[in-house]
Amino acid sequence: MANHAAPRADPDALLAIASKEGRGRLKVFLGASPGVGKTFTMLTAAREARAAGRDVVLGLVETHGRRETEALLADFEILPRRSIAYRNRWVPEFDLDAALARRPSLILVDEFAHTNVPGSRHPKRWHDVRELLDAGIDVWTTLNVQHLESLNDVVLKITGVRVRETVPDTVFETADEVVLVDLPPGELLKRMAEGKVYVQDTAAQAVHRFFTPQNLTALRELALRRVAEQVDDALLERMQAGAIEGPWAAGERILALVGPDSVSRMVVRQSKRFADLMNAPWTAVSVERPGHSLDEAAAKRLAAAMRLARDLGADTETLVGRDIPSEALRYARHNNVTQIVVGRSRAGRWGELVRRSLPQELVRNAVGIGVHVVTADAGPPMRRWLRWPKPTPSGLLAYVSSSAMVALAIMVGGELKSVTVVPNLSMVFITAVLGSAALFGMWPAIYTSVLSFLAYDFFFVEPIYTFTIDNAHEFFALAIFLIVGLATSALAGRVRDQAHDAVGRMRATRRLYEFTRKLSTLASREDVAEGAASMISTALSRPATVLLADGAELNVTASWPPLDELDAASLAAARWAHERTEAAGADTGTLPLVPWLFLPLRTPRAKVGAVGIAQTPGGAPLDGESRVLLDVLAEQTAAAIERAALAGEMGTVKEAAATERVRNTLLASIGHDFRTPLASILGAATSLQEYADKLAPETRADLLGQIRDEAEALDRMVRDLLAITRLESGGLEVRRDWVDLGDIVQRAATAARRRFVGRRVEVEASAIDLAFGDATLLEQALGNLIENALIHGGPDATVRIVLGQDAATLKVSVIDDGRGIPTEILPRIFDKFYSGRSADRHAGQWDGSHGGVGLGLAIAKGVIEAQGGTIEAVSPVANGRGARFVLSLPRRAREDEDIG
Repeated sequence: MANHAAPRADPDALLAIASKEGRGRLKVFLGASPGVGKTFTMLTAAREARAAGRDVVLGLVETHGRRETEALLADFEILPRRSIAYRNRWVPEFDLDAALARRPSLILVDEFAHTNVPGSRHPKRWHDVRELLDAGIDVWTTLNVQHLESLNDVVLKITGVRVRETVPDTVFETADEVVLVDLPPGELLKRMAEGKVYVQDTAAQAVHRFFTPQNLTALRELALRRVAEQVDDALLERMQAGAIEGPWAAGERILALVGPDSVSRMVVRQSKRFADLMNAPWTAVSVERPGHSLDEAAAKRLAAAMRLARDLGADTETLVGRDIPSEALRYARHNNVTQIVVGRSRAGRWGELVRRSLPQELVRNAVGIGVHVVTADAGPPMRRWLRWPKPTPSGLLAYVSSSAMVALAIMVGGELKSVTVVPNLSMVFITAVLGSAALFGMWPAIYTSVLSFLAYDFFFVEPIYTFTIDNAHEFFALAIFLIVGLATSALAGRVRDQAHDAVGRMRATRRLYEFTRKLSTLASREDVAEGAASMISTALSRPATVLLADGAELNVTASWPPLDELDAASLAAARWAHERTEAAGADTGTLPLVPWLFLPLRTPRAKVGAVGIAQTPGGAPLDGESRVLLDVLAEQTAAAIERAALAGEMGTVKEAAATERVRNTLLASIGHDFRTPLASILGAATSLQEYADKLAPETRADLLGQIRDEAEALDRMVRDLLAITRLESGGLEVRRDWVDLGDIVQRAATAARRRFVGRRVEVEASAIDLAFGDATLLEQALGNLIENALIHGGPDATVRIVLGQDAATLKVSVIDDGRGIPTEILPRIFDKFYSGRSADRHAGQWDGSHGGVGLGLAIAKGVIEAQGGTIEAVSPVANGRGARFVLSLPRRAREDEDIG
């Protein structure tokens, strides 16, 4: 065996230890049940720590009225509890802020699994403890084994009681030290009978329901096992961090060494029996040698053995190394393995003499590790040294081609010998050997070496045309030639095989990259399923199907080649894979007669479906490499489906957020813009009601005019809101007919002059064609544009309305010579609720004293676009001032009228 390099510390173990630097240390006093003395033991140890000079504070200790425990509280500093109001009463709780402010060296916080009162900073006490640890404070706490989350169902089966307060196992595993507080069931029941655990009535009920001898014995065993696991994991972490090679036989760990031979399944079963007998964790390991590829039958046996190990509950690992015994022992020492189970196939005696025996190498070098050898069933020994690879049609062609190469080498050697003196013609035959190895692999190259040896002896070594050798140096030259040829053929063949394997892995990596890249571009779950089915089918050369969960149902979403539906048995296997998150169907232990292999599609968030690969009729199951590729593709498919689902959810959230923003803006705008006219109406009406007889007739008329004007403004705002609602909902009814734009412009201008008395509105009309549109909507849009120009152009501005046309459109331009529209807000003026006040805030140029809810221009744009037209704004127009709104409608001939 190769010499081992110096042991190196495990980076993960070092990182785990480094992550605890600067944090407080957590010590858990673990018991099998209440009453075993956890708090008593913790306080006793705290008194010893205080006597040793530590700053110890009692953060919260529950004595439950036990006199012996209360006596231990004397002379300790006890933090006052914080009272929290809950359901009309004050509940005392642990004061986390006081503990952080006091910052002792060690604090005792009882009942690790306790649920805090609503209103506390954290929902669970273990959250409080974690914050104390992060602050660098050491914490001691207590916990019963039934409060561990992973044991919740087990405790329910044992005791019939569901424990509601639990601690995640990951939190418990962060404990730096676990102290088991144990008490035999008989002694605990005696203490309960004496009233040292509960009061008499409560004790009687507890004994009847929970504290039975059988329950206490089972819980005690759970506690012992859990502490043993914790100690074993801590030992392994320290060994790996300190680069200490095992084994340290503090606890048994079993390694099943699995290979491609037929005995491997027996090795797995024997390892499982050992693990059950020793109550020990076990791992199945296979070692892959670089450049060494297995044939189909061997790969199938290896995959079946590893699958059996997983089914029996083992962890599985695939190692890579040229020396199998060295790699296996390195892994065993690094992971504190104490027992190795290995198989011994029935090789012949010659095979044992010429080849290294794996069990013998392990036994020779496994210092401190037990090695169990499992032998194969009795049968005739395999005589591998007499076997020659069975020629296949392609293999036969390789040997024929190799023979042709040797024949060509003979011809070239003869020509060279007749033309010139060549010191060593054997190089010509070496060239043939290398060519055969590069093209066909090792075995044809070995055949070429032997054939070249014979041909060189027969045609070029004196006496020629015989196989006899006269000179001793010629014999040695031939022998060396044969050795060099065999070594060259083996090395060149191995290089070819390695190159072939590298190409295969590169193709698999490229397929995986293409698979991930293509899936990342698909947006919906259905598109991802379609793409995944197609690409998985192409990658594995088998029909593929993807089933996605829709509520409680599992439906065929995509298949390649297209498949309408699965039969009942296949659908049952798919449901099993989805619901149980384990493989089902062909080549598994669940519904193995189904012609499909189904794998679950699952993510950390949810189970999303299943993916299936068809079992070809009479064909071989997936080999190990293809199965690994299928597992990876299934994981990538599940991740892509979840990404698509999250994208859809994000779109819904964004849409809801946008709707909420619009709603808030609408409410804010309505609240502001309705309040001003309503205040004017209310003030004028109040004045008329209370002081009508004291007001002059002109004042009363003015107040009535204000009421009318403000009411009309409110009416316009309500109509604008209704109009924008119809536009967005698609409920705007457009009644098209041939209309005269000149008449519509004149009516809109007249209405604007009437409303804005004294303001200049000019119309420059020219003869243009009739427009095909809705006269009412067009007048509303023009009215909004003119009103906008009058409001924001300023009191001295002149508004001009110009009609024109070109070859394709009819145009109406509304132009003012006011201060113009700031460039930075020009792209947004057609947005809903973007009013003059917004512009005034941003640029200080638009007049914000008048306005509405910011819908006039948005309505105008929507109305014109509903009739096939466009509207645009340009500013400035001339001399850095003014704005121009251009309304365009397509020209249509009368014969193009849409009667419908």
